Amino acid sequence: MRVSRSGYYKWTKTSKKPSSKNEMDIVKCVSEVHAKHKTHGYRWVAAYMRINMGITISDNYAYKCFRYLGIRSETQHKRHYKPRKVKDKYPNLIYSTWETVDWPKQVIVSDMTAFKFGYIYYETTFYFDVFTKEVLASRVADRRGCRDQYIDGLMDVVSLLKGHEEPTILHTDQGSVFASMAYNDLIKDTNIVRSMSRAGKPTDNPVNESLNGWIKEEIMAEYMLNAKQFIGIDAFRDIIKNYVKYYNECRPCYAIGYDTPSNYRKRYYNGELEVKDSFSSRNPTPVPKFVQRKRSTAVNQDVV
Repeated sequence: MRVSRSGYYKWTKTSKKPSSKNEMDIVKCVSEVHAKHKTHGYRWVAAYMRINMGITISDNYAYKCFRYLGIRSETQHKRHYKPRKVKDKYPNLIYSTWETVDWPKQVIVSDMTAFKFGYIYYETTFYFDVFTKEVLASRVADRRGCRDQYIDGLMDVVSLLKGHEEPTILHTDQGSVFASMAYNDLIKDTNIVRSMSRAGKPTDNPVNESLNGWIKEEIMAEYMLNAKQFIGIDAFRDIIKNYVKYYNECRPCYAIGYDTPSNYRKRYYNGELEVKDSFSSRNPTPVPKFVQRKRSTAVNQDVV
């Protein structure tokens, strides 16, 4: 039969088939009890047999009998699934259509990141231009949990957008400050349109998450900072200020063809870059791109 000796003996020990007349009688009783009480599971059947029939049977053995007979409880209880409560204060206007952003200041993203030095956290808020990857504003909090850096950074962005006629989308996560009335009241009379990521979905803001990671790594490495050393807040603010200037004017960025963000913006306004209009025709959908590609491939194969 081409079966190894050890494999054969293992099969004899693990076989679900009852090996004695007594076991067959128990299986028959399990089947009869289930036929009369179909709404109950194997634990109830085992208890019923022990109490009313005087048959000693464990819950585990009753479960094996159910598996051997291919039966299960036929309960009529319905599972009720509660739909997700939508708490998004502002809709997600982008999802995964970041590559369709066509010009500077069309979409701005923001988030907070923390730098740890010893027992001190310096919370820093950046505002990025998605098209040029330029840092439009940066603020460092005076203390942990402070809200001022969000507000002050937003006011800097509002000042930069004066005279900008096209609407600007400000995309953030659902942080308490970003969702607060005090924060959003500041842009009521501006051309800024709010957009928010879904709760628990950092991938809805990939530009900000990626740039925050690069900035933290470069600042710690290039300024030879150590997470265990102490740095005063004034010194840290000078570090952020100097780095932002270097980042915007000197640092080549891969996403814009190894150009600097500042020069890339100038090239656009000088007419050196192709002017597109793909953002208006975007299709913001929560379905990930790889799922869309798989579905498209499946449809094309069915057509062929």
